Amino acid sequence: MEQDNYNLQRFIEAQDLIYPIVLKELQEGRKRGHWMWYIFPQLKQLGYSFNSKFYGISGIEEATAYLGNPVLAQRLREVSETILHLSTNDAVEVFGGIDSRKLCSCMTLFDIVSPDEVFARIIDKYFNGQQDKCTIKIINHLST
Repeated sequence: MEQDNYNLQRFIEAQDLIYPIVLKELQEGRKRGHWMWYIFPQLKQLGYSFNSKFYGISGIEEATAYLGNPVLAQRLREVSETILHLSTNDAVEVFGGIDSRKLCSCMTLFDIVSPDEVFARIIDKYFNGQQDKCTIKIINHLST
């Protein structure tokens, strides 16, 4: 078994029971549950709550490892493709105000790690092509 240096298992454990519900909510075009932290993770430096810190991604290396995990990569791409194909282009309508910003942060992070994927298309559709400035600033700071 591969070593899990980032405890990515925390995401799998959190997702396992709720993932079908998440997918159904997204297919219906409206997030209702409290699962944003571990379905669309963002940098831990962007959050203040326990869940934001616990499920936050530490940087590019952990985000790369996240996409290197077959279960997590498949699920992130599936939920991303699901929202990409909704008829709306209003992230606030689907996620609400706060979680729509978290979505932009998540998509920015994974677009940096893996360009030319669904993540960039979501940024284009829901955020007028504008990546999250705070995520970029933190990544740049971590890289120096």
